[in-house]
Formats: sequence, structure tokens, C-alpha cells
Amino acid sequence: MQNQSSVVVMTQPGFVRAPQNSNWETGICDCFSDCGVCLCGTFCFICLGCQVAAAMDECCLCGTSVAMRTLYRTRYGIPGSICDDFMATLCCPVCSVCQIKRDINRRRAMNMF
Repeated sequence: MQNQSSVVVMTQPGFVRAPQNSNWETGICDCFSDCGVCLCGTFCFICLGCQVAAAMDECCLCGTSVAMRTLYRTRYGIPGSICDDFMATLCCPVCSVCQIKRDINRRRAMNMF
């Protein structure tokens, strides 16, 4: 029988916690800050969700979900709660996904994504 030692994992491999003072780069209703994203979300909501999921290396079916918004928010240290994420995706799913996509685009431009 092999000798088993206890290994305690304190952080997930490959996950870097962002500073807690981060915030959304745009507001949830800032559609005019990137009209292309807004138009894509309005007329091809599923496509935009797939773009968000692909950018985060997740399953395409998850791009518009509460879980994706929560994952993104916690990854970048954006304050909020699962309840906030649920309400945003329930009340205005298009605005929610557009906000995430705009945030991804801006963080990429600043080499922070």
C-alpha cells in the first residue's frame, strides 16, 4: 500500500485572483459606448453569448447564463453578488451579455484580459 499524504489545495491552478478594486468598464445600459456589440446582442443574442463564452474558454451554451456573469465578475474582482447577476440576466439578458462583451473588449485593449 502506498503512503498517502494530505495535500491541501489553497487555490485552483491557473486561476489568478484579480484585485478587489476592479469595476465594470461600462454600465449595463451603456449600449452607445459600443454600438456594434449592442447591435450584435439585439439581433444575434446567441452569437454574442457564444463569443463571450469562447473568450472565457467555456462552453458556448453558457455564454448568456448567470453562471457566466458570476464567473466573469469574480475573475476580475468586480463587486456584486449572485443575486445581482441573476437580476441582471433575468431583467435584461441582452444588456447583461453586451456589458460582459464590452468589458472583455476594453480589458483586451488594455492587455488586462
